[in-house]
Amino acid sequence: MDARLVVFSGPLTGKAFPVTEEELVIGREKSNAVCLSYSRVSRCHCSVKREGDGFKITDLGSSNGTFVNDVPIKEHFLKHGDQIKIVSSLFLFLLDEGDELSYPNQVQLDERPLPAGSTASLRSQDSRYLGSTDLVTATASENRMARDLNALLKISTVINSIRGLEPLHRRLLELIVEVIPAERGAILTIGEGEKDYRSVSCWDRADGTDQPLPVSRTIVDRVRKEGAALLSSRPLHGEMFQKARSLAQSQAESVLCAPLTILDKFVGCIYLETSSLAAPFDEDDLHLLTGIASIAAVASQNAYHLEWLQGENRRLQEDISIKHNMVGESKAMSQVHRFIAKAAPTNSSVLICGESGTGKELAAHALHRNSPRAGKPFVAINCAALTETLLESELFGHEKGAFTGATTQKKGKLEVANEGTVFLDEVGESAPSLQVKLLRVLQEHEFERVGSTRPIQVDIRLIAATNRNLEEAIEGGTFRRDLYYRLNVVSFTMPPLRDRREDIPLLAQYFVAKSSKECNRPTTNISPEARACLMRYHWPGNVRELQNVIERAVVLGSSDVILREDLPEVLLETEPVTGDPWNYHEVIKEKKKELILNAVEQAQGNYTEAAKLLQLHPNYLHRLIRNMDLKDELKGK
Repeated sequence: MDARLVVFSGPLTGKAFPVTEEELVIGREKSNAVCLSYSRVSRCHCSVKREGDGFKITDLGSSNGTFVNDVPIKEHFLKHGDQIKIVSSLFLFLLDEGDELSYPNQVQLDERPLPAGSTASLRSQDSRYLGSTDLVTATASENRMARDLNALLKISTVINSIRGLEPLHRRLLELIVEVIPAERGAILTIGEGEKDYRSVSCWDRADGTDQPLPVSRTIVDRVRKEGAALLSSRPLHGEMFQKARSLAQSQAESVLCAPLTILDKFVGCIYLETSSLAAPFDEDDLHLLTGIASIAAVASQNAYHLEWLQGENRRLQEDISIKHNMVGESKAMSQVHRFIAKAAPTNSSVLICGESGTGKELAAHALHRNSPRAGKPFVAINCAALTETLLESELFGHEKGAFTGATTQKKGKLEVANEGTVFLDEVGESAPSLQVKLLRVLQEHEFERVGSTRPIQVDIRLIAATNRNLEEAIEGGTFRRDLYYRLNVVSFTMPPLRDRREDIPLLAQYFVAKSSKECNRPTTNISPEARACLMRYHWPGNVRELQNVIERAVVLGSSDVILREDLPEVLLETEPVTGDPWNYHEVIKEKKKELILNAVEQAQGNYTEAAKLLQLHPNYLHRLIRNMDLKDELKGK
């Protein structure tokens, strides 16, 4: 299994680098296998090496990150077609294995030498149909010339309208035997670097097209070597005919073979045989087949490449085991990916739990994209964003005149998503009356529009998400137990960001790249001090909060690197004190600490009264105490 990196953009555009057993290092150092000599590339930026049966790319602690398919990575097993971005250079990872199309071989090549006999060869430039011969002075009869030209025109018209390689070759052979008296024939192709020929179609007047056709390798190899068409008459009468097993088996009296050539490159040949003594091949047939081969070569190659691209597209889709937009390589996220891989192919309802901002909708998208419904609609509805009446209309649709303002009939989201996936975000906020109707949809797969009594059948997969504890909501009487059981066929919890801190650098780098592009700012990196602040913060708003923090820093920052002072003050409050009297942030933090401790002491431990003294909202005071880790000190007050 050969692998290579092809450069699509950057200073090395057009170059290809093979990935062998040795580690391939990419970076600014001239000693690296791939040298990208500009400052934003680290000296040793990343490496690619074979590991087991696959190939792994590893970021070597680079400043600006290594991106695979626009997602920052630490380590990643590469798949065919993966795009690797290193600053402004874009690489494509390619595997040679499986690049060629697989067809049943319809020919059996004979290894014996070319039998002695009458032979003639013809180069394409010497063909009366492809050269500069004056048709008026041509020696061939006018009737034969007119017929052959008509055949060439017909073949050119027909084969250029056929896309598949097998139907193209089958139809081409059928057209050829209409004008050349062949009893058997095959079209052979050979790819670059291949050792053997292959054929997807052959033709036999007696046996049909299903039986493999014996073909003389000696004749085919000579045509390939010389690049000229060959006519061999009565080869069995030569002294070496007994060694030509394929010719002896078919009792061939004459053989025609013309090369398929594109830009002087041999890509295959057309091979014909006849056993008839009454109608052997002649030089007119040799000229005609040469002309046909010249026309057929491009059509055959185009059909092959089209099928290769279609197969490659299918293979790339299959190779990506989990398609998602979730950034992270932590153990917690790996468990989420494994769950999605198992649950996505089913039709079961899924309940996604987790705090706000953890990426529940991204997980729902991943479940849809990896399911059999991936080509159908994905419809998302936030149950907390709409009133009960509006939500019912959004889900189920309404008839004209069903309520004030319903001037036309409207399809609901459930109807629009037929055969696809419906994602109900914050399902725990839905009203009890709406929960009854959702239960019916899950059980009976039908509903009525608002203002209608006609049931509408629907085929959907339902994915729901909540940041509430639905079991507590059931006990409190705000959520139906039966609906909970229908939704909670399978469930998982998206981990909060504080439980996957190792993903923070990857997420931050991803959001830097995204925000700098969207905001048209040159920000490319995060300073070590700012990165340390990001790692210490507890992220109550999870990934959504991190995205907002990075976007704010990109917009308000004054350089191409995010500095500590570009971050919100709430993150700086979590920094440890070093005792530097000239550090602005530390002095401010110490003063805040002193004010809070004094206020709580004066309020005799009452946080609400302390907040009033400080003219702060109580929730903000609690957050300050938590961020500044003052709980232990306040216990002693």
